[in-house]
Amino acid sequence: MVNENKITAYKGFDKDFKCRDFQYEVGKTYEMDGDVECCDRGFHACESPMEVFDHCDMLSSRFAEVEQSGKIDKEDNSTKVCSSRIKIKAELKLADIINLGVEWLKEITAPSKVKANNSSNNGNYAQIGSSGNSAKIGSSGYSAQIGSSGNYAQIGSSGNYAQIGSSGNSAQIGSSGNYAQIGSSGNYAKIGSSGNSAKIGSSGNSAKIGSSGYSAQIGSSGYSAQIGSSGNSAQIGSSGNYAQIGSSGYYAKIGSSGNSAQIGSSGNSAQIGSSGNSAKIGSSGNYAQIGSSGDSAQIDSSGRNSVVMCAGFDSKAKAAIGSWITLAEWKRIGGVWKPICVKTEQVDGNRIKADTYYKLINGKFEEVE
Repeated sequence: MVNENKITAYKGFDKDFKCRDFQYEVGKTYEMDGDVECCDRGFHACESPMEVFDHCDMLSSRFAEVEQSGKIDKEDNSTKVCSSRIKIKAELKLADIINLGVEWLKEITAPSKVKANNSSNNGNYAQIGSSGNSAKIGSSGYSAQIGSSGNYAQIGSSGNYAQIGSSGNSAQIGSSGNYAQIGSSGNYAKIGSSGNSAKIGSSGNSAKIGSSGYSAQIGSSGYSAQIGSSGNSAQIGSSGNYAQIGSSGYYAKIGSSGNSAQIGSSGNSAQIGSSGNSAKIGSSGNYAQIGSSGDSAQIDSSGRNSVVMCAGFDSKAKAAIGSWITLAEWKRIGGVWKPICVKTEQVDGNRIKADTYYKLINGKFEEVE
């Protein structure tokens, strides 16, 4: 289907703001001649901010709001849009894309857009909406759309392909179906999903989010969130302070930009990054890659053949034999903090002991408590 209109959408890029080796720039418009077709030719983006994570890495990518126009082709069964013209309107942070994803889910599942129904529904393709407080909503059918804007709602769905959105405080949301998209902007929400490939986003403070399915994508921008995932290949991102993040699956990618985060991973081959100050990071899986750019970080890696890097001031790290540790030393010079030494050592059990914290002091690895 080809038509002429303008569509607001969202797009992911690599760290250099490229997509498929094409260089983009914020504020510019790009256009191509000829026909366009999704997944073949044209400029691609997604109307759903959450769907962007299907096409790029949550933690290492850059994001933007775009405007698509000219010739337009839409993919069936998704929000992917292909166009002959695209304008890069504004770059977005991970927290922005999470918040927009939550709002988008709330919008498409708003009570005004789905069937008003406060009771359970076990039929397929059910649409359930409630704007009242203290509602209880349940669906066991496939392809359900469930929306609630009232406080204290309890929402449950066991069907596949459900889209669940809630803007009320203290909501409890559970889904066991595959491919569910769950969004909540209310405070104190508890969100659980055991289905594979779920996308879960929460912008409210103090949310508790758990997922046991593989390949889940979990994002939270609220403070003090508690996030847990036991599935392999999960991508977890948090931009709020005081977050607690745990992952037991292999190949997890975990990123936190908030201060005072606590991050734990027990799966092998995890990639963990933290840019906030005072982060505490622990990993027991083998082959982990752990990096922190915040000050006063504490990193503990007990898995074999891992790499640990602390770039911030007053940071310390320990690791198992065979792993490598990189530390930075900073000094205040002329009122400005400057890096004066960066050093890498392998934990060999002799010069650098296993399971012992080290800081870089006067250019040397020194044991610390």
